[in-house]
Amino acid sequence: MKCDIDKVVQKLKDAKQQKSEFVHLMDSFNDPYLVLISCILSLRTNDRTTYPATLRMLELAKTPQEMKNVKVEDLAKAIYPVGFYENKAKQIIELSRQIVEELDGKVPDEIEDLCKFNGVGRKTANLVLARGFNKPAICVDVHVHRIFNRLGYVKTKNPEETEFALRKKLPKKYWIDINTLIVTHGQNVCKPIKPNCSACPIEEYCAKNV
Repeated sequence: MKCDIDKVVQKLKDAKQQKSEFVHLMDSFNDPYLVLISCILSLRTNDRTTYPATLRMLELAKTPQEMKNVKVEDLAKAIYPVGFYENKAKQIIELSRQIVEELDGKVPDEIEDLCKFNGVGRKTANLVLARGFNKPAICVDVHVHRIFNRLGYVKTKNPEETEFALRKKLPKKYWIDINTLIVTHGQNVCKPIKPNCSACPIEEYCAKNV
């Protein structure tokens, strides 16, 4: 059966699957800065580690004005054991300084400008636009890339190709929410290895059934 994206999205919403703690945390943010620094922490780190680390980080500072004055060693200690915690501590403090001193305290709302920050790629930039600014943007991580290719909705080789393919094909009304829906599905059902197809609410639309 051809992938009916409207039915796929609706079925994923109806499934009401258990969200991971970090996805829930990210959904609760609407401040671009908090989305940005929390996303940086999540890179190459599992959600169970990222969630408590994010809460510890926010106990130290919640604005770029506060964060730029935090000592690197204090932030590194707070976010340990996220991956590359020392580098991420330096990155977040320097990024905060740039926002305050070079950008009048405001996080940019364009992908190209966000990607000028050290260590910020398109995935993070798109998430900041979608969750922080409520602007149509498609955040493509490994789950989104994997599942849309499994469905046969796109045929791409990497997440960046998937982003641009989805920009052309996916209805804009789904752009902001698609990451949360697909990530939840990818973490709980459509896993990289041994996906639980028998429990999949959208199995009938999967390319393996074509």
